[in-house]
Amino acid sequence: MGEISPSHRPQWNTHIGFLLAAIGSAIGLGNIWRFPYLCYKNGGGAFLIPYFLALLIIGIPFMILEIGIGHKMRGAAPTSFSKVNSKWEWLGWWQIIFVMFGIVLYYSVVISWCVNYFIFSFNLNWGPDPNNFFFTKFLALTKHPFEMGSIRAPLLFSLGVVWFLNWLIVFKGVEKGLERANKIFMPLLFVLILILVGWSLKLPGALSGLGVYLKPDFEKLRQVGVWIDAFSQIFFTLSLGFGIMIAYASYLPKKTQIVKDSVTISIVNCSFSLIAGVGVFCVLGYMAHKLSLPMDKVVSKSIGLAFVAFPKVISMLPVLAKVFGILFFSCLVIAGLSSSVSILEAFASGIIDKFGYPRKVVVSILSLLGFLGSLAFITQAGLFWIDIVDHFLTQYGLIIGGVLECVLIGWIYKASKLRMHILSCSKLSPLWDYLIKIVIPASLGIILINGLVKEVSSPYGEYPWLAIILIGGGWLIFTLFWTLIVTFRPSRYSVRQ
Repeated sequence: MGEISPSHRPQWNTHIGFLLAAIGSAIGLGNIWRFPYLCYKNGGGAFLIPYFLALLIIGIPFMILEIGIGHKMRGAAPTSFSKVNSKWEWLGWWQIIFVMFGIVLYYSVVISWCVNYFIFSFNLNWGPDPNNFFFTKFLALTKHPFEMGSIRAPLLFSLGVVWFLNWLIVFKGVEKGLERANKIFMPLLFVLILILVGWSLKLPGALSGLGVYLKPDFEKLRQVGVWIDAFSQIFFTLSLGFGIMIAYASYLPKKTQIVKDSVTISIVNCSFSLIAGVGVFCVLGYMAHKLSLPMDKVVSKSIGLAFVAFPKVISMLPVLAKVFGILFFSCLVIAGLSSSVSILEAFASGIIDKFGYPRKVVVSILSLLGFLGSLAFITQAGLFWIDIVDHFLTQYGLIIGGVLECVLIGWIYKASKLRMHILSCSKLSPLWDYLIKIVIPASLGIILINGLVKEVSSPYGEYPWLAIILIGGGWLIFTLFWTLIVTFRPSRYSVRQ
């Protein structure tokens, strides 16, 4: 196997800078609105058993794999996989292409919603009916995915702001952009979420909401779906299979504690989810108390939680409602941006590694293309498109990519070989080899098969089959098409035999 000549790579100025950037990538919008709902739905405190078990046998071991391979190969995902086996370069490109030209396109749109709602918080512009405001006035949602309608003007400006910030941070490079930004973003995010949690704990009905959130229902653990939700959430929440951690690790110095860093990043991310959930359910408990409703009538998942339930409860707060709204949507904006810049960096790093183009040119072009690509998701049918594309790319793209990554590193490269490299920096049990080779791909395979069975029995989200195939499947095929094109383009490096 030949080895691609390395180029001069930037490095993190400080170790804490790397940790904060990696934690920032992992912590995203889903930590604040997806995890609390999953915990509530799947047995409260009992859900933490499969969740932390998944963290131990999938999350941390896979994080060690990605940081380990990025650190050893000194390259982005395509470069690192190509150094392992030149026939597998395509996998690295596919991972970062469907993340860059799929996930971050609609993710940036959701961040732009948060930017708008941050501004709305100053005057509580959503009014007495946040549900009607969000779906009818703000999104002007059409009736089905093929009724595109027009581009929503209120979103165009905020989307431009999001992509400008993505561009500005990544444009400035690893040390002056990503590291500096996350040294501001992460401490600020932790302070804001702690303020919100402390505030929410004092609200009437907060403890009832907290009880619903964490009250263990161990009977739920008999349901296979609960375990699948836990393992899926761990994989998604840690940004595994995105190519991000591989790129970030390639900027580490030769001597670094790979295992310790992987554990730190994983535990901080999951702890943040747990703490954020406390704040979310204390606020929902207050809402249930004020409206004299049971908790199941006020709990909603994902987008409904952030843009309908929370605005409603913010309007009901007895004092400083506007301040609470500003703090909450600031958290969402910061959490979203810290993740979106990492996706842009992962793809830019791959392009720079292979073709040697200047960072500033690469980042500028990618940001412009990203902004233009995001326009499809700010049409009046944008919410439908976000839902379908997100389902396909995360349920199939990320999971398949994760399984293949385990096959490549675990079986073709040999997990034991990478473990030997990691052992030069950290202690790591031989048990890790078996997790990478057998346990993790088997777990991800079960998640994939379960999703396919559900898909066949009932179309996702009750969307028409045509919409699912054309939008979701079409987007996946589109990313594969570009993967092949980029993979077979000649590299700037000669290969030394």
